Amino acid sequence: MQLSKVVKIIFQISFWLIFASIFSACTHQQDAKPTPSEDVEKQNDPHAAQPEKAWKLPIEIPEGEFYKIGGWLTDQEILYITNYEQSSSLYVYHLLTGSSELLYKSGAPIVSVQISPSKELILIQSSPSTYEGQVTIVTPDGSEIIKKSIPSYELEFEWNQFNESEILISSFNEDWSFQMLLLDIEKNKLAELSIPQPFIKWLGKEEVAFLHWDEASPSLFAPLMSKHLGTDKEETILDDVLQFSTYRNILMTVTVNDEEKLQAAYSFYKKDKKEVFTFSVPHLTMFSGWLVPFYDFNESKGKFITLKPLKSAEADAYSGGFDLVSYDINKDKSDVILKALKNEPLLLSPAGEAALYGNRFDQIIDLHTKEIYKLVKK
Repeated sequence: MQLSKVVKIIFQISFWLIFASIFSACTHQQDAKPTPSEDVEKQNDPHAAQPEKAWKLPIEIPEGEFYKIGGWLTDQEILYITNYEQSSSLYVYHLLTGSSELLYKSGAPIVSVQISPSKELILIQSSPSTYEGQVTIVTPDGSEIIKKSIPSYELEFEWNQFNESEILISSFNEDWSFQMLLLDIEKNKLAELSIPQPFIKWLGKEEVAFLHWDEASPSLFAPLMSKHLGTDKEETILDDVLQFSTYRNILMTVTVNDEEKLQAAYSFYKKDKKEVFTFSVPHLTMFSGWLVPFYDFNESKGKFITLKPLKSAEADAYSGGFDLVSYDINKDKSDVILKALKNEPLLLSPAGEAALYGNRFDQIIDLHTKEIYKLVKK
């Protein structure tokens, strides 16, 4: 193999790795007790010492070993995965009653679960082998609708919030080359798409958005582009964007603050590109760029939560912890929920009153009482 070709392959692999880095039981149940943790400084409300919801925690695992929480099915129901030998099970846990209900059993390990925006469909990703991913769509009662096998090393999914019959799938090979697919649940069809970037999000019913990274000249920022599926036409939405998320009526971007270069600016736009809210926070740098801490947004409530570093610094050397801050984009106000947390994933409940937290979502935060609880006993 020619040296130039080897260098090109190494560069392509390095580029996608850098880009991805910017962007992967007890015997008797009782009312939840606050999690004792040296990493968490709790902010107790003296007028609300007990969680109003009276969650029954921790979860008592019926069979197998707990793997991780899959997400919110309703405000009082969550999904969780257990493993037993080479099989996996998906359960519904009722937070108020403390009961578990088997939803789906897989003969292969379940890797991840994604719940549709309306909560009417559930995507189950299982892995029969290292180079095969299996995608199964079920209803909340466990009825199987569709199952597809996809040759892949890793899969990423993006559910169409405008048409839940469609899911964008990024299928990666071991060398990080990729294929873009569109799963149409209603038509039971899996089709290949021609899109130049693997990390894309829905902007409309037939429109997607992506960051147009230049492989020949890697940069911290890229233009945010839109593209209508079925056409070759692309349009620039915004320049110099680090990261973005799309919702039904809101576009959120992370960029550099024009006045404070050491701060990251989070901006929220309506469909007409009119900015409705913005705030800035310190940012952490990595060898490949900036670290964007985990966040989530409940569009119906206008509530955005994120983990905020106390100061700008190098990510590897930073040890100051993160504040969990809630922003109301409609009322232009913010509230510190908890301090000294780790930078781990967050997932708001449908009503925005609570959040799952942790690399396995194995903790739950009551955003009113500002208390954090363990979902599973170690």
